[in-house]
Amino acid sequence: MTVTLDHIERAIALSAADGFDVLAAQARMAPEPRPLAPPPGVTARQSAVLLLLYTTADGSLWFPLMRRTESTSVHSGQISLPGGRQEAGETFIETALREANEEIGIYPPDVRVLGELPSLYVPPSNFEIHPVVGTVPYLPLWNPYAGEVAEMVETPLSVLFDDSVKGTDMLNRNGATFRIHYYTVGGHRVWGATAALLGEFEMRLRRVVGGSRSPRKAYLLTVCRTNNSETVACRCMAA
Repeated sequence: MTVTLDHIERAIALSAADGFDVLAAQARMAPEPRPLAPPPGVTARQSAVLLLLYTTADGSLWFPLMRRTESTSVHSGQISLPGGRQEAGETFIETALREANEEIGIYPPDVRVLGELPSLYVPPSNFEIHPVVGTVPYLPLWNPYAGEVAEMVETPLSVLFDDSVKGTDMLNRNGATFRIHYYTVGGHRVWGATAALLGEFEMRLRRVVGGSRSPRKAYLLTVCRTNNSETVACRCMAA
């Protein structure tokens, strides 16, 4: 399935008026059960993430994911998009660009913002995430912040259409059992809010480009980019 930036912008623009069901699209890859809002009397903290697209030499679109460092955070060690908490006076676009700059070294003025996706509530951290979609006109060289980013995983957009990398499992956390849906990317499971966000994005693109399933196999080979003998990025390639 060939996807262009024009497809991306059209996909982002889909709304209920076009018959697009946001909650159903998010639910495809979201954990079950999944609260859609904070408990009564609780105000969600606001945050933003950046889905950053760039074009490789073969003309295909890719985006970066990152593995967070092991820490006391509720999301430590998980695969996510760059992003974080909104600061006072910021728009969600400004938050996403600032966090991407701090976490993976993207220069905000280079990013052309293509649009924003509907927000998504994350119960474990009580964050409401606002996804921002953007693009840069070059192949980025990452500069991950070691305090928060353990690994960069460069991901082909086409992986979203490959059903062989999707799976379901049961997960027990804090005494509660959840059914999780995930993408396998670069040897990692992408689940939770990130999978739900990507699942919605996938359904938007299928609606615009077409719903055919990709016959390609799972992405099995991981190629890592190094800087001064340290691994700074891994890209999963089709085997």
